[in-house]
Amino acid sequence: MRNDVGMKTIRNIVLICSFCCCLVAMAQSPDSGVVVSGSLQTDVLLPQEDDAIGTGSYDHSWLTNTYADVSLMSRNIDAGLRLEYLDRPLPGFENDFSGWGLAHIYTRMHCKGLDVTVGNFYEQFGSGFILRTYEERSLGIDNALMGARVVAEPLKGVRVKALSGYQRHYWNYNDALVSGGDIELNVDQWLPALKKSNTYWSVGASFVNKHERTEDIMADPTHKLRLPENVNSFDVRSQLQKGNVSLLAEYAQKTEDPSFDNGYIYRRGYVAMLSGSYSKRGMSLLLQAKRSDNMSSRSRRSIGGNSSTLSYLPAFTMAHTYTLASLNAYATQPLGEWAYQAEAGYTFKRNTLLGGRYGTSIKLNFSHIHSIDRHVLGNGQRGTDGYGSAFWRWGDETYYQDINVQVEKRISKPLKLNFMYMNQVYNKTIVEGEGGMVRSNIFVGEGKYQFSKKVTLRGEAQYLSSKDDDGDWLFGLLELSLLPHWMITVSDQYNVGRTNIHYYHGYVTFNHGSHRLQAGYGRTQASYDCSGGVCRFVPASRGFTLSYNYNF
Repeated sequence: MRNDVGMKTIRNIVLICSFCCCLVAMAQSPDSGVVVSGSLQTDVLLPQEDDAIGTGSYDHSWLTNTYADVSLMSRNIDAGLRLEYLDRPLPGFENDFSGWGLAHIYTRMHCKGLDVTVGNFYEQFGSGFILRTYEERSLGIDNALMGARVVAEPLKGVRVKALSGYQRHYWNYNDALVSGGDIELNVDQWLPALKKSNTYWSVGASFVNKHERTEDIMADPTHKLRLPENVNSFDVRSQLQKGNVSLLAEYAQKTEDPSFDNGYIYRRGYVAMLSGSYSKRGMSLLLQAKRSDNMSSRSRRSIGGNSSTLSYLPAFTMAHTYTLASLNAYATQPLGEWAYQAEAGYTFKRNTLLGGRYGTSIKLNFSHIHSIDRHVLGNGQRGTDGYGSAFWRWGDETYYQDINVQVEKRISKPLKLNFMYMNQVYNKTIVEGEGGMVRSNIFVGEGKYQFSKKVTLRGEAQYLSSKDDDGDWLFGLLELSLLPHWMITVSDQYNVGRTNIHYYHGYVTFNHGSHRLQAGYGRTQASYDCSGGVCRFVPASRGFTLSYNYNF
């Protein structure tokens, strides 16, 4: 395991001692009722070189990402730890994740109205604009804080959070101290008239401070930047729900934070969001708008990528599950964007003209992301305010647009069909750095036939039509489910536009109780894996795969 010495080592020793003391306290408590739970996840690749898809060479005959979690829970005290083995990491994890050791450890004491955690923890204030720490293994994200967190409910309808700690950066911890607090008030708890009218209203406010020592960053060959040691972020929000209608308004602001992401400019950061939804049986409607400007925030100013992020900006695009629909997924641009999303769903009732015997569901989604207006201030270089931006004005570029319609229709008791059409505009240069504008039309057909209670066959046929980038794509999939234990899947993604390369996969999955074992073979295309507007580059690979998951 690769760790810095000094203060980081001392902190780890303190955490381990606290964990051991917690175990002793549990064991000595006569009514502790200790419950042990955990999980094991291991993904193994036996790689093969493939010049056709550009895998490159490998230093090892097998690669793996393995995680083991153990948690102990009792009436008032919990504890847990996670071991990670990535000494031979999977493709895309090589540069920073390589290593092994104790990655996560915590003790938690809780009673009525008070919750205290010492060690590693995850937290989110509001929508995450100024603070969101979380784990997403597929994206290589684990930006947990190590320190202390207190959550208290001193009064009815009031929740207060306070925290302070250092953020994980792969196998080390950044030197910046991150501290903050959050308060949330459920107003309806104090006003009975709101409850009687089926109205729920909450308001919240958050504050985060990042204290980071200055670095030698040059504005030009002879002048150093005077970097702020303290960066403060603020967030306010209000959410109102009455019956089937819900409204959320949130605004966040950040003080001067010169960083690698923004080119070391001194402009402040802002984000504003308005979201409204309506839902009832058989009908739903969602409308959202968001403007962000220079809101990238990290606990280490001189790095990029997905590591050490403090802020999170939710993606205002649909999370597609179909392969070709997610081929060009959008990554949120925290340095500035206007984002809009609208979604409407309706289910036609059974035994009507459009509903038929079993009913018909239709969903329409529209997403559009555009650049913000920018005008250069001074020379726009590092050490200046960089640019100015009028709030309501758009810039000149479309970053992403997606219009899609989905129809779900049960034809008979054993047969169900899904169809989707999507028109997509994807600015590959903005998201990936090069590639220009990619315009495509995507068609998807999915069918599921249940032969018996234990046997189900599902199939997908997808077609992406485009004159840009790699041109047209075809995708097909068959999945046979044999309950309660087996699933067999075969698929092929074929480029018929430029490369004429097949990306084929075959898997056999076995489930038994808390165990899941999957074995497979195939090719993986070099692409970006995205979730929630955050993306990670996945290099091309080929070989045998083995995955095992166990929960206890």
